[in-house]
Amino acid sequence: MQIQQALPSDAAELAAVHVRSWRAAYRDLLPRPYLDGLDVGERTAVWRDRLAAPERPTVLVARDADGRMTGFCSTRAWPDTDLDPATTGEIAALYVLPEAWRAGVGRALLAASVEALAAAGFREAALWVFADNARGRAFYEAAGWEPDGTVATESTAGRELDELRYRRALFT
Repeated sequence: MQIQQALPSDAAELAAVHVRSWRAAYRDLLPRPYLDGLDVGERTAVWRDRLAAPERPTVLVARDADGRMTGFCSTRAWPDTDLDPATTGEIAALYVLPEAWRAGVGRALLAASVEALAAAGFREAALWVFADNARGRAFYEAAGWEPDGTVATESTAGRELDELRYRRALFT
């Protein structure tokens, strides 16, 4: 596996991973018509714009031995005022193709992203995960992340879903 910085030319692959991962990871959380309606072309445009923006997020991608993208992780400064964005980074998105789950891709992307946040000067990191996403929560907890007690409710496809905020120190 190779991990590298995403480029605007990676937008279509990022979008495909994003959509396929959402469909698999959230099939028990979100309505099937919503997940089936996720559009790779629309997501491609979003990723192309994000990666070309002057203040773009850091996006690391994992590629298999054949060069195929198997996952990605996007990081940035914490976007809200409840945590200090000068010292807190965010894991904004971490998605891996379902066929690559449990193969170390997510762990490698998370570790590389945590290193990148630390190298950028952040002292801690935070992320949001759906409360009912048992797989995601177990994944982050195994990597040393802990819920901090903050809960937010997100409305997606007509469903109200609780998200839990997880945090961890970047320097020990």
